[in-house]
Amino acid sequence: MFRIKNMKHSKTELYFLITLLSGIFILSFFIFKPFIFALILAIVFATVFDPIHKKALIITRERKGLAALLTTFFVLVVVVVPLIFLGIQVFQEATELYSFLIENSGEVDISSNASLAIQNLTSFSPARVNSLDVNLYLKQGLNWLLQHLGPLFAGFAKVIISIFIFLFALYYLFKDGHKLKKTVIALSPLQDIHDETIFNKIAIAINSVVRGNLTIAVIQGILTAVGFTIFGVPNPFLWGSVAAISALVPSIGTALVLLPAILFLYFSGETFSALGLFLWGMMAVGLIDNFLGPKLVERGMRLHPFLILLSIFGGISFFGPLGFLLGPLVLSLLFALLEIYSAISKEHEGRNK
Repeated sequence: MFRIKNMKHSKTELYFLITLLSGIFILSFFIFKPFIFALILAIVFATVFDPIHKKALIITRERKGLAALLTTFFVLVVVVVPLIFLGIQVFQEATELYSFLIENSGEVDISSNASLAIQNLTSFSPARVNSLDVNLYLKQGLNWLLQHLGPLFAGFAKVIISIFIFLFALYYLFKDGHKLKKTVIALSPLQDIHDETIFNKIAIAINSVVRGNLTIAVIQGILTAVGFTIFGVPNPFLWGSVAAISALVPSIGTALVLLPAILFLYFSGETFSALGLFLWGMMAVGLIDNFLGPKLVERGMRLHPFLILLSIFGGISFFGPLGFLLGPLVLSLLFALLEIYSAISKEHEGRNK
């Protein structure tokens, strides 16, 4: 009788504890929600730059605090500052172009060169090209871009706080990340070997996405912007960012942006500039996959470029501007966890037999 009461008492304690933990977990989520993206990015960058941190530990003779500080400063200078500058430039160019189109209400073309190019194109095509439609499509595209980039720059104080949280989280992940990993493994109900497998798969997924497809796409976008600047294509940062996204389209890639720009220059009478941009696209942009691809793409999990493209657009729609990174990452983690689940299921089936 005493044992039965004791069992009921234990179950009541367990249910109460689970309910309490669930409530505290939900409350904690809402507390951390304003900084969730900054924390996720810190985890991503801590994983990607882990080799740099290990080298910093060797240089500083295992002084964890100093090594973490040096690596965080490295990330700030090499990644964060250039990305902020690029984002501001893209936002400004998109805003200026959108304002110009709105002020003119589509009654004039984007520029005199664009007008000449469109007129020349109509002479080669049986279908009439309406410059008003071109401006309309540009307005719609720029409006979508501004809707997603606008919130990122709308609250300057919020951006500064997010960057501050990101850098602090990154520092402590470099410094105490191994302790956090051990704590998670200790609390996890899974076997330690499965926990280690999950962490390894997550690291492979992050490195595959960031070091692989996204890094190559960003480099191609930067080189496209440089080429546009050299050969006189308007709004180079804006179209360079578009080229970085189009670089993820299977087989076609940056040609979606480079080809219209080359035609724009050619039909505007800038024949040598068009030829120069064509050669630049072939040499500087087109060969990136062949030379850097095998070195940058992490061996292990690789996603099909089409899935990455869909995850980027879906990620931007769901997460906002950071979706270009979080979308492919979530998809990679999904496949990684499915693979682990499959391995655990097969292990249980083998035991039952």
